[in-house]
Amino acid sequence: MRIHTGETTFKCKVCDTRYSQCGDRNRHIMAHTQEKSFKCEVCDKRFSQCAHRNIHMRIHTGEKPFKCEVCDKRFSRCEHRNRHMIIHTGDKPFKCEVCDKRFSQRGPRNRHMMIHTGEKPFKCEVCDKRFSRCEHRNIHMMIHTGDKPFKCEVCDKRFSQCGPRNRHMMIHTGEKPFKCEVCEKRFSQCEDRNRHIKIHTGEKPFKCEVCDKRFSHCEHRNRHMIIHTGDKPFKCEVCDKRFSQRGPRNRHMMIHTGKKPFKCEVCDKRFSRCEHRNIHMMIHTGDKPFKCEVCDKRFSQRGPRNRHMMIHTGEKPFKCEVCDKRFSHCEDRNRHIKIHTGEKPFKCEVCDKRFSQCEDRNRHIKIHTGEKPFKCEVCDKRFRCNGHRKTHMRIHTGEKPFKCEVCDKRFSQCGHRSRHMRIHTGEKP
Repeated sequence: MRIHTGETTFKCKVCDTRYSQCGDRNRHIMAHTQEKSFKCEVCDKRFSQCAHRNIHMRIHTGEKPFKCEVCDKRFSRCEHRNRHMIIHTGDKPFKCEVCDKRFSQRGPRNRHMMIHTGEKPFKCEVCDKRFSRCEHRNIHMMIHTGDKPFKCEVCDKRFSQCGPRNRHMMIHTGEKPFKCEVCEKRFSQCEDRNRHIKIHTGEKPFKCEVCDKRFSHCEHRNRHMIIHTGDKPFKCEVCDKRFSQRGPRNRHMMIHTGKKPFKCEVCDKRFSRCEHRNIHMMIHTGDKPFKCEVCDKRFSQRGPRNRHMMIHTGEKPFKCEVCDKRFSHCEDRNRHIKIHTGEKPFKCEVCDKRFSQCEDRNRHIKIHTGEKPFKCEVCDKRFRCNGHRKTHMRIHTGEKPFKCEVCDKRFSQCGHRSRHMRIHTGEKP
């Protein structure tokens, strides 16, 4: 009955983790007390139990003895197959007692509960950062160790976790087994599908404790929190630039390596990031699923829609520490700061002109190539930048989104509004 009630009677004396079964608690305790005498002969990882070593070996052998009887997908572990089966059955017997969210397994429900309790029992022994889940602590530890034992067999990219390696593999296979039941968009990952669904439901269960801003995803809330803490633990080994997250650091590294593994299948243009390739694809598809609730303007991405909304709200949360100028976007503030530092890390390979921003360098390069990939659908005029095309389109649509707060006169471009404001302020350029 404890499976259904969620009762957790048996507690680990070392870390206070609770279990509904005595056997589960006892096995867990071995992680703290027992010698790890069983070694993987391939990668030297050690285990406290022979069975765990044998299960781990399947990572190297590729053995997947457990098959889903519905879709024939195979798994290396029985419990992974059983978890997968819930995709087909939809069964969610475990409920969060605080917010009534339901889960297909006890473990995810218990981990979810820590959102409400704030409990973080697992500590990194190097930097003292605390985590609500043991596996998150272990993943974090790889920042310090640099261990990446899992390799993509197609492109040799290495990963610290088996799961991210497997998810990465879907870039090469194109497999998208998870479908949104509202708009039928398909996803390679279940969690990506679940995140996408919140677009339709509008659910935002995660709140910033500093400024009360709410988020649909825990990781978005955590990323936002760095605005308040300023923590940047990830460093580029080439130029020493620091980042608040590993992902942006890794993407930044591609500036130095020039690696562009993602290709548009329509025009063969290559990209350093999968999401940039996907955004580019919308030039060809015209898909714009995100709408501004104020002026009904549509966007292909949620981020640009949210940034656009600040035109209407006037919110400018990011401040330059040198001159106190405020910005609605973090990246605009960061670009502005280079005015003060004079940093210009991006060079045109044709004429050696240097730029503070990668996108400015890329736009400049089109002067040499003559490339104008963005076309006005009304008059066929072509542009080097999509932003210029969008600004030009306002000639045809008559859209004037920028309003003078003094006299209510409206403008099609922000710069025009700024110049007009000098009439009221008396400022001389």
